[in-house]
Amino acid sequence: MKKDLSNYDFVSGEILLFDKPLDWTSFDVVNRVRYKLCRKLNIKKLKVGHAGTLDPKATGLVVLCTGKSTKKIEAIQSEEKEYIATVKLGATTPSSDLETEEDQTFDTSHLTLDIIKETLNKFIGETQQIPPVFSAIKVNGKRAFHYARNGEELKMKARTVQIHEIEIIRFDNPELEIKINCGKGTYIRSLSRDIGKSLNNGAYLIGLRRTQIGENDVKDAWSITEFENYLENM
Repeated sequence: MKKDLSNYDFVSGEILLFDKPLDWTSFDVVNRVRYKLCRKLNIKKLKVGHAGTLDPKATGLVVLCTGKSTKKIEAIQSEEKEYIATVKLGATTPSSDLETEEDQTFDTSHLTLDIIKETLNKFIGETQQIPPVFSAIKVNGKRAFHYARNGEELKMKARTVQIHEIEIIRFDNPELEIKINCGKGTYIRSLSRDIGKSLNNGAYLIGLRRTQIGENDVKDAWSITEFENYLENM
């Protein structure tokens, strides 16, 4: 249930949940909310930050913190996250999602549900994961995606991530829909890519929705439009 914001003190600090639209960056959400709140409160500046980046090609939960609540960002980022991912098997893209065109294709006719289940189980627990080059990770002071979009070579370092659970929702070859519960720093694009490799095949992400961060659920989140309308009528 969305909370009544009428008694919120945004300057002192509040936590807000948003359902990020497709093709928006997390910073787009931060900038729009900050702008709308500053106008509503008739102030020039307001501290606003997000607790965890969500890729432009993903939708779902983004947690925003204002004022002194920005001190809680690190703690929120460290909480367990839940995603619903749709993966296309039998192909790859340089970005491991829909941002770039397919560059390789593979036959998937031999893939069965049992093979998929066995493969997914390999990723449960602590695992080493190489983040995608098309990501917001900073390398030498620049976001990795800047290098990738300029066609520059960049070697990303593997890091340890924790995947608690992967549940198959639907397998309709070549599409696979899964629910993932994971720890901080897990890239679902990288997971999709690695699932393809583990199958001796290809895979990339064609849909992603973040549904939970800790106890925060996207069901309780505002859309940008709802939030703007609410502010106008406060």
